[in-house]
Amino acid sequence: MKIDFEQIPLSVLPNFKGGEKEYRANMFFDGQTRIMKGSLAPGASIGLHTHEGNAEVMFFTSGRGYALCDGVKEPVGAGCCHYCPEGHEHTLINDSDADLEFYAVVR
Repeated sequence: MKIDFEQIPLSVLPNFKGGEKEYRANMFFDGQTRIMKGSLAPGASIGLHTHEGNAEVMFFTSGRGYALCDGVKEPVGAGCCHYCPEGHEHTLINDSDADLEFYAVVR
C-alpha cells in the first residue's frame, strides 16, 4: 500500500505531549498503526511520554537533535533510527538551528 504524505493534510500540534513550540506532521492512521512524516523546528520538542500499549520507531531524514530515552541522551540525525519499546519513555528535542525531519511509526 502506497502512502502519499503530500496528499495527507498537515497537522500542527502545539506543545505536543507537553513539549516546546509545535510538532508538524502528515499523519496516516488505519485504526491500528500510525505512520507520520514529522518535523520539529529549531528549539521545538515532543514532550516526555511513556509508550503504553504500543512502541515507536523514528527514522531521521535531515537535521539533528537528541532523544532522551529512559533518561539516556541519544544524539539523532539524518540516517539514524530511534526505537522506543512499549513500556519505556522518551522525548525528542531539536537543539539545532535547522528543522529536524523524520518518519515515525507507532504500533
